[in-house]
Amino acid sequence: MSPYYGPDEDQKTIEYERNFIAGDVIAGTGYGAQLVLYVSCALFLWKRRRHGLQPKILLAYMTLMLLIESLFVAVQARTVQMVYIDNRNYPEGPWEFFLSSQTAAVNVIFLATLFLMTFLSDLLVLWRCLVIWQASGQTTLAWVVTAVPGVMIFGSFILGTLWTFYSTRPASSFYNTLPLHIGTAYYAVSLGANVILTLLIIGRLVVYRRTLLDSLPPELANHYISLATVIVESAALYSVFAILFLITYALDNPTNQIWLGVASACQQIANLLIIYRLADGSAWQRDTLTTKTAPIHFKSGGGGMISTHGGNTSFHIAAPPPVSAGSSDPDSDFTETTNKHERSEIV
Repeated sequence: MSPYYGPDEDQKTIEYERNFIAGDVIAGTGYGAQLVLYVSCALFLWKRRRHGLQPKILLAYMTLMLLIESLFVAVQARTVQMVYIDNRNYPEGPWEFFLSSQTAAVNVIFLATLFLMTFLSDLLVLWRCLVIWQASGQTTLAWVVTAVPGVMIFGSFILGTLWTFYSTRPASSFYNTLPLHIGTAYYAVSLGANVILTLLIIGRLVVYRRTLLDSLPPELANHYISLATVIVESAALYSVFAILFLITYALDNPTNQIWLGVASACQQIANLLIIYRLADGSAWQRDTLTTKTAPIHFKSGGGGMISTHGGNTSFHIAAPPPVSAGSSDPDSDFTETTNKHERSEIV
């Protein structure tokens, strides 16, 4: 039988140490994906910087988020070095050192950046929900339905501040009783607001689906109401993994360290996917349902005109005439004219 060289710790502590490293690796992987999305979004927004204030605001917002995320990943890496290398012989093991060193600058920055990224991300989803509801033309209703999640988000800001404060006091950590209760309440309120916003966005897009299918060709309508659109616009990607983190954190399950890394990365990826759609002009706008598109005409000599009309679009298709014996190209007289759809900017 081989001798045991493992740590002299209980199984739960060992699982926490394993998951702590795994969470850090996941955070680094997610950071790489964010860098790729950031560059793509930045290029789009930079080209449109003269098209109003929105591209500039979005570019500043995502740059701020990237800086915060960079700091978050950096202090995570530094914490791993402190725990597993610099203090590997700490009594009762690396995890105990981590819990007893929450007042260290890297750990304070870790919690502060995590809390700040969550709050700013919640604000983006709140804004998108407001815009999507305003697309129906009912501005007052849009403000009313987003009021409750809006209050919850600002309430989570207070809870997050308390959670950061009590988790970084001497001889404390976010796994102690009081910080654990405050942290659970903070994530419950923040996640609750996200779930409400997600359901509001999904519900509204489902209502819009019928209107768009009546007004636009299926190919164009699906651009605004496809499954991918619903997932991106509602930031559902983050909500799923945030729920998993909240459950495992409240139960003090070691896998919460993994779900924390996944949820944090998915939150920023979800934000960048929303911004990417805004940057390339394919996201929902306040006037998506009211913007008129010009008719599309297909002419072919002297054939009869076939017309189909939708609520916001009009298509006129001319039937091709019979091909004459002297004509070698039946499509030689076919021409197509169309006006580009004008997109409006949100400022």
